[in-house]
Amino acid sequence: MTSCDDLLQVDPRQSIDASGALNTPDAVDAAINSVYARLRPVSNYGRDLLALSDALADVGQTTSNSGRLIGENNNQPNSHFGAGLWQNSYFAINEANLILDGLSNVQGASPAQLARWEGEAKFLRALYYFDLVKVYSYIPTAIYQPGVIDEGGIPLVLEGVITSDAAFNRKSSRATIPAVYDQIYADLESAKTLLTSRGTQFASSGAASALLSRVALYRGDWAKSVAESTAALASAVGSVQSGTGYVNGWKTDINPESMFEVRFSIAGESIGVNESLQSTYSTLLNLTNKNSQGGWGDFIPNARVRGFFGLTPLLVGGSATDNNNYDVTRNDDIRGFLYTTGNTVRGAGRQIESIKFLSKNGFAYGDNIPVIRKSEMHLNRAEANYQLNNAADALAELNAFKGLRGLQPVELTGQALLDEILLERFKEFAFEGHRFFDLKRYGKDIVKTTPNVLLPFDDFKFLPPIPQREVDGNPNLNQNRGY
Repeated sequence: MTSCDDLLQVDPRQSIDASGALNTPDAVDAAINSVYARLRPVSNYGRDLLALSDALADVGQTTSNSGRLIGENNNQPNSHFGAGLWQNSYFAINEANLILDGLSNVQGASPAQLARWEGEAKFLRALYYFDLVKVYSYIPTAIYQPGVIDEGGIPLVLEGVITSDAAFNRKSSRATIPAVYDQIYADLESAKTLLTSRGTQFASSGAASALLSRVALYRGDWAKSVAESTAALASAVGSVQSGTGYVNGWKTDINPESMFEVRFSIAGESIGVNESLQSTYSTLLNLTNKNSQGGWGDFIPNARVRGFFGLTPLLVGGSATDNNNYDVTRNDDIRGFLYTTGNTVRGAGRQIESIKFLSKNGFAYGDNIPVIRKSEMHLNRAEANYQLNNAADALAELNAFKGLRGLQPVELTGQALLDEILLERFKEFAFEGHRFFDLKRYGKDIVKTTPNVLLPFDDFKFLPPIPQREVDGNPNLNQNRGY
């Protein structure tokens, strides 16, 4: 959407027909559904914003079962987020822009419908922009500035186009990082006032506050993050879970903690056996029979994550060749029940795997994906309060959260307290795609033992390349350094 004409060439069932015009309620509903649907591909929440980002970080290790994510796990040049994230996200943004541009022309719509469409389009545009800017740019709390070169933010386009010539001729430059965050703030503040709730697969006022809490945390706007976390926790959208309720929530199609999630409604929307989250994380088809062939189990917890939860393989009885006779040891942290042994069907060696995504929708390789869980708000608020020098509040919030996961309280101050808050984020969001961005926003090096990697924060590979065809077609778009 910033230079290339072929970004507009997509299946018409997933695009806005310019000749049809967005002038009826049915047309706008269909267009909004298309913007939601673009969250599902592998390039976005279907895999990469969770699994690929965790592979870049220090969460796990690849298995070579299929050969996927090995380059990313080794932090090799050009093994990063690919062109699909950029192209798919800007296409979705263009659809949202077209919806917002056309709302004044919709015939027969009620004020409530107009408010909902505007709110949902702005929430989605904010989400896509946030995902793009956190990937392709530095995060405001830790910006590496190489000399006088300014990598900048991302192109900020707020008007829709319906022809490839218009898209090609726009040639947008990269907005500043503050300007991008300002726009995300504006969209989410507006969405908060326009939305109610019609289910966690749709944008809501509570979800807008929750996303704004995360965006503010990335921006270092600590007071804003506290306020929006508090508003999100007070909303009726989602519920914080503890104990076995937390574990069981990962076995239901709609996670009760979800404030916003990407929905896979039918088997036809399944991503498939090669690149889905289920297949990426596990060799299992389901938990009913561990001998049934499932996915590839390409990315599994590393020794540090296994140590968090006391995970080691355990033969619980019967034949040692039957995968159903194996589980894992666990400590008191309830999150250990989100891991178990896989199978040997693909020659995987009965590895320990994450089972956060395992056919919970009733069909394989199409699990709903929580984008924002309500528990995050407690950790956001704890971290932001620490940064505001409200150490007592931060410690109380941290210990209350630890209690939800079966852990004993701690007595910490100073840097040790912040480190413990970030450690809880690591444990809580392993295999959900947060860790890479938490390291990035604190300017921390990435250190791995399996594989053996030391990626300093000043290494150019912290940022991916902007798709080269975008740069080649747009003289105003500067490439990230090193590419």
